[in-house]
Amino acid sequence: FFFPRLIFGTLYPAYYSYKAVKSKDIKEYVKWMMYWIIFALFTTAETFTDIFLCWFPFYYELKIAFVAWLLSPYTKGSSLLYRKFVHPTLSSKEKEIDDCLIQAKDRSYDALVHFGKRGLNVAATAAVMAASKGQGALSERLRSFSMQDLSTIRGDSSSTVPPSVTVRTSSKQSHPKTSRSASEGTGSSGK
Repeated sequence: FFFPRLIFGTLYPAYYSYKAVKSKDIKEYVKWMMYWIIFALFTTAETFTDIFLCWFPFYYELKIAFVAWLLSPYTKGSSLLYRKFVHPTLSSKEKEIDDCLIQAKDRSYDALVHFGKRGLNVAATAAVMAASKGQGALSERLRSFSMQDLSTIRGDSSSTVPPSVTVRTSSKQSHPKTSRSASEGTGSSGK
């Protein structure tokens, strides 16, 4: 069903919509605008009907026939549906739809600002924590996001940490502990 619908339901009307815009023929322009409104509603409805009616015999063939009916200059299906059902319904509910869209727009903007602030707070907290642990910790955190690390990991799977980090951490932290544990080890073996 996808290929015929793509050609007849989308590409063909898109090309004739282009021609209507180019020729500035108001009658053709209105005709194709009605088609696109009906086609948008059809696409929305079929998202749900596909789930429940896909088992129905000739379901996909009926959908192709419906799209052909919408397009036909003889039946003028899209114009008929638009004038009989869609326009009266949208005209009577226009104020409510506009209010819902404004509320949804405001809520989505507020949510975007809220999550943006949370993301910045998390990033700032991570940067402050890394800075408080010292410059080495900050550089290690930043280095973990570099492309060089990714290529090192891909190129040499046995070593996940580059040698420069291992040397730096072993010279600062492991060396004093090693000498203490070595002296304790000799003292305990002498007893």
